[in-house]
Amino acid sequence: MVNIRTLDPSASPLDYYGSELRRERERAGMTQGQLGGCLFCAASLIGQIETAMKVPTRDFSERLDAALGTEGRFSRLVGLVLRSQLPCWFQQYAEMEARAAYISTYQAQVVYGLLQTEDYAKAILNIEQPDNLDALVAARMERQRILAKDNPPVLWAVLDEAVLYRPIGGREIMRDQLDHLLSFCNRPWVHIQVLPFSVGEHAATRGSFTLLRLDDEPDLFYTESYDIGHMSANAPLIRERSVGYARLQATALSPEDSAALIARVMEERYGPDERAVA
Repeated sequence: MVNIRTLDPSASPLDYYGSELRRERERAGMTQGQLGGCLFCAASLIGQIETAMKVPTRDFSERLDAALGTEGRFSRLVGLVLRSQLPCWFQQYAEMEARAAYISTYQAQVVYGLLQTEDYAKAILNIEQPDNLDALVAARMERQRILAKDNPPVLWAVLDEAVLYRPIGGREIMRDQLDHLLSFCNRPWVHIQVLPFSVGEHAATRGSFTLLRLDDEPDLFYTESYDIGHMSANAPLIRERSVGYARLQATALSPEDSAALIARVMEERYGPDERAVA
């Protein structure tokens, strides 16, 4: 039997997306099966999305707009849907990150979210949130779209050397992740530095943090603990952490030397790409 669960479109972006999908499908005089055939997916997937039981992807939304002639409506809606899947305490930061003109981040444990591959993100998120994994990964990939904008933010990331050696997801995933970091070398708005072990004590021994510079709003400082984010526009704190970040940049390897280290670790620790061997 077809699921005709009633949705409250105002309950969430996901419910609104589902109700709009059902309305547009019915307006087009199509069954779930017929629409699924146009999108090369199962009718059950259409039903799950219409009833807010499954989160749509951007690819699905773009194909949906093409099939129903909805002029990009679902491609626009899916951004809101995916952002709503982020933890509540992280959503405000994600909104400010998307509006930032300049992002400066120090990461002590893992690669910054905007620079992660899908498989690397999946390996991290699967540790404690496996039940909502696909939606969380899709949301993280959606965040990265800001780097592909016509006027992207400047992103400066200082990664602790430990990030390169921590084998998240296994050898192949780590090799792909380090190779992905190297792919940013030719992007003028992205700069990656590695803080080597040899530095010893440094200006961020208390942990990871991010500074956001916005065009028409106060700068922001962000850090997070185990299950909550902390964001502040406190001017003295921003000044202190900005100085600390400048010290990190001065202490870390140059972007060129950092790329050389990343490439060396990729080859020596994670080996050649066996998938490229015929």
